[in-house]
Amino acid sequence: MKKSLLFVAIAILLGTQLHAQILTPVKWSYGFKKISKGEAVIFMKATIEEGWHLYSQTLKEGGPIKTTFTFPASKSYALVGKTIEPTPITRNEKVFSMDVSFFEHSVVFQQKIKLKTGQATVKGTVEYMTCNDKQCLPPETIEFSVAVK
Repeated sequence: MKKSLLFVAIAILLGTQLHAQILTPVKWSYGFKKISKGEAVIFMKATIEEGWHLYSQTLKEGGPIKTTFTFPASKSYALVGKTIEPTPITRNEKVFSMDVSFFEHSVVFQQKIKLKTGQATVKGTVEYMTCNDKQCLPPETIEFSVAVK
């Protein structure tokens, strides 16, 4: 009985330690702005912890995973152009042996849409990778939804 209680206590302690080590250096938030009766811009903001960076959408093959937004087809809206981003920081990263483009602190990506109906719920996913000077985290994919009214 004492051995099984000790085992349970160790398992709980290890589970708590593992949970405490999960890093989430990027927080996402979403919004929109109507620019006319039939058009809107969806904003996808990444707030990035100090020392970390998030990669651009325009990386060459052979490096880190680029940030990618995916929007499924919808009957209530259509995408207008590609998702745009501000000018990233670009520098050579030895770990990838190439120039890479990334963002620090925060970045706002924008996707213009044309509304087919008066309102729409814009759904999508963002796949991204983040690194600091010591480590890179595995790529992550997050679903999001923005109600445009």
